[in-house]
Amino acid sequence: MTIIAARLQAVRSRIEAAAAAAGRSPADIGLIAVSKTFPAAAIADAHAAGQNAFGENYLQEALGKMAALSELGLEWHHIGPIQSNKTRQIAEQFQWVHGVDRLKIAERLSFSRPANLLPLQLCIQVNVSGEDSKSGVRPEEVLALAKAVSPLPRMRLRGLMAIPEPTPDTALQRSRFQLLRQVRDDIVSRGIALDTLSMGMSDDLEAAIAEGATLVRVGRAIFGERPASSD
Repeated sequence: MTIIAARLQAVRSRIEAAAAAAGRSPADIGLIAVSKTFPAAAIADAHAAGQNAFGENYLQEALGKMAALSELGLEWHHIGPIQSNKTRQIAEQFQWVHGVDRLKIAERLSFSRPANLLPLQLCIQVNVSGEDSKSGVRPEEVLALAKAVSPLPRMRLRGLMAIPEPTPDTALQRSRFQLLRQVRDDIVSRGIALDTLSMGMSDDLEAAIAEGATLVRVGRAIFGERPASSD
């Protein structure tokens, strides 16, 4: 067993334990392996160990990996802020986008999504911790953006995503994720169908699962340390 395979197994065990503690089925929680800054060979190792969904932040880096691994049929998730001049290639190459926080970006992604592909799956990024340095819309602005985004063609608004501030305080972790869930539930109650909460990373996935995460995004716990400290 490779190091990556062993780490994947450990992360899956954590997901199963957290789901059991929350009275949930682990089958309802998807795992995105965040592979930014790691080579295609590391992704191939993870795929050989049963992982199929991968998250990337940097477009040019991701395109190289996609070309190298095209025969594997991987599911690619773009995570993080999107520049306007990158929307066409993102719409053409990724299956999921986590991190839309402006209508203009959503409209450009919709316009650029090829008609022969399945709809682009979309999550709105919410700034649940109120940090000025963080991307994402404020919780009170999410409903208006969701109403504007959900009718756009060639994409499907699936849910919400958040990257709270790092903290060892489990209660604070849970309160941030609880806020995202409450925002999602409020939007659903107003007639917009959302089924996804993309939240939780290497250090806080248990708290996220306890509060209803349906996708967790894990990088360091699978691939190891990277030069950039976040995942």
